[in-house]
Amino acid sequence: MRQLVESIHGDVERGFYDGAVVMVARGGRVECCEAVGYADRDSGRAMREDDVFAIYSIAKAMTSVTVLQGIEKGAYTLRTPVADLVPEFAAEDKGQVTIGQLLSHTGGMNGGLFPVPADTQGDLSVMVDAACRSTLNAPPGERVSYSSGLAHAVLAEVVRRCDGGNIRFRDILARDLFDPLDMKESALGMRADLVARAVPVVVRDRATGTLDPDKLEEMGRQILDPAAETEIPSAGVVATAADVFAFVEALRQGGSLGKGRILSPATIAFATQDHTGDRPSDLWTVARELHGWPLCPANLGLGFFLRGTGDIPTPFGSLASPTTFGATGAGSTVCWVDPEHDISFVCLTAGLLSFTKSMLRFQRLADIAISSLV
Repeated sequence: MRQLVESIHGDVERGFYDGAVVMVARGGRVECCEAVGYADRDSGRAMREDDVFAIYSIAKAMTSVTVLQGIEKGAYTLRTPVADLVPEFAAEDKGQVTIGQLLSHTGGMNGGLFPVPADTQGDLSVMVDAACRSTLNAPPGERVSYSSGLAHAVLAEVVRRCDGGNIRFRDILARDLFDPLDMKESALGMRADLVARAVPVVVRDRATGTLDPDKLEEMGRQILDPAAETEIPSAGVVATAADVFAFVEALRQGGSLGKGRILSPATIAFATQDHTGDRPSDLWTVARELHGWPLCPANLGLGFFLRGTGDIPTPFGSLASPTTFGATGAGSTVCWVDPEHDISFVCLTAGLLSFTKSMLRFQRLADIAISSLV
């Protein structure tokens, strides 16, 4: 693992990004746990292993787990129309969009950052209302249209209503995911007791890309402000690297960790199959136009990205097995499980990059880790 840590050190010294906490394990045995560089380069604050990050779209995988839990409870199926549970979602011809389609980003929901004023994006009810009023950009099931925020806001509302509708989704996520896995330093929206270890959200690479740097930083400030009580199911979780590692280790072990269980092995096996086939994802359109990336399949499961096959850009590494699955967030975070090589990997970074540069950075780091362990 020395080469992996040295590679991160080199990136930080060149100012590529500010710092990182990386954890790698094989068969549950931790082979690397290292804090590198700065949590806050501007103040000179060194990175620590227990620092707390805004993990952005890794939150989508966590929210998706609570949706899959509803299937295991018999509350609905993947083919249940969302409007059966959130009737107002049927507006603008969305009545046939299913829960499974939202999980796999094939429901035709609009992408891009959130279509609401910045000061309301942390209010789940506002986001759900925006999703219900939105129009589709494609017929359900036809295309892979990556939804940055709307789809998972609605999915969280599905979970909340099936739970009785009396408590906030942030409390459901804590009860049904964080608590069973003993993720004591994770929350949907910042907690006051975690503020002192929060890693500021600063975009270091402000080149043209898929996400607006100013909007990302504004969202980061809201997520890290405990007074805001931000509730963004697609991007608003804060966590330590150790807690994200507990999450991926539970997935690697078939849904359980210690005495806690979040899903059954059968559910994880089905959710991490390819549910998008040969269809490409519009998430990579900008990368194809700006950087000449190849047209390749979306490689999406139900709430998870997949490695797939071939020489394609992937945050999970070219050397990862095709069944590798995980999540990545906003030019700063990645976590994955390679079931065939029995490897779990988490890397949370400070100093956001453009999505394409982050993708290639994580691909390089993953290949170093895999080649050293396999």
